[in-house]
Amino acid sequence: MLNLTDNFGRSIHDLRISITDRCNYKCVYCRTGTNGAAYAELPFEDYLRMARILVGLGITKIRLTGGEPLLRKGIVEFVRNLAKLRTAHGKKPEIALTTNGHLLAEIAQPLKDAGLNRVTISMDAVDPVRFARITRVPNGYESVLAGVRASRRAGLDPVKINCVLLRGFNEDQIVNFGKFAREERVVVRFIEFMPLEEDRVWTPEIVVTLDEILARMSEYLPLEEIAHERSETARRYRFSDGVGEIGIIAPVSHPFCGHCSRIRITSDGKLRTCLFSVWDHDLHELMRRGATDEKLAEFIVKVVEKKEERHHIGEPGFVPASRTMVHIGG
Repeated sequence: MLNLTDNFGRSIHDLRISITDRCNYKCVYCRTGTNGAAYAELPFEDYLRMARILVGLGITKIRLTGGEPLLRKGIVEFVRNLAKLRTAHGKKPEIALTTNGHLLAEIAQPLKDAGLNRVTISMDAVDPVRFARITRVPNGYESVLAGVRASRRAGLDPVKINCVLLRGFNEDQIVNFGKFAREERVVVRFIEFMPLEEDRVWTPEIVVTLDEILARMSEYLPLEEIAHERSETARRYRFSDGVGEIGIIAPVSHPFCGHCSRIRITSDGKLRTCLFSVWDHDLHELMRRGATDEKLAEFIVKVVEKKEERHHIGEPGFVPASRTMVHIGG
């Protein structure tokens, strides 16, 4: 078996592994601001075994997420071990990281040296005061900006900045982020707000849509669309003078489920086939019971075959995901 495929004919080659659901930020669209839940983490050896089996099944891209993955001690060595994996064709998987960037400045170069290819940094405002209001962490903006610049120096290109937009909260940052993309030579990606927050306050009215983002940015400078792979989550645009790129991830207004190539492993070892799955598949429990690699591979293949056709955001009878975003992995 060299290629995971679901019953809708989609090739599954992107894996996201959440290595913790701890976070040093409490962003208003994600967490309630309380710490009542117990946190889940597995030994790196367990994540590595899962990754090795999945790479053997055709996974070519691995993204480490959280929570905040840089809170895990030993992450550099973990990346180094992931970089030793090889597909059945002898190729190394691409390794990426999603982080809030707060701890990134000092570790960007060691991560690059260990084999990390790319980094994505969550950043929902380019104004220090607004940034503190969103993250509920004072004085975090300068730390994240330092992490952005350290990542570029380390060659973790293209450095991507993810911004979740909420109406009435930070949609006035759109043009400022366009300027930031041009000045800092990074790719800014706007993400439509999805119903995955702990407070469960999502409504369609809060969503700032792809069309609105394009309209606002075009008032600043003209944009032209860039061709992208069908399985890419973002629609890509460059400014007409060739300086700066933005992307828009629009799962609410322009769903891309038909070409989805992703599966996820949560920090407690559950396999999830969709962000909006209403159930988990306990891969780690099988490991704990002594399952062989072959049995684990068989389990993964059967789970992936039943991957959901699409999400149902905004439709009558929509059932929220069984976990919130921080407990799934970004």
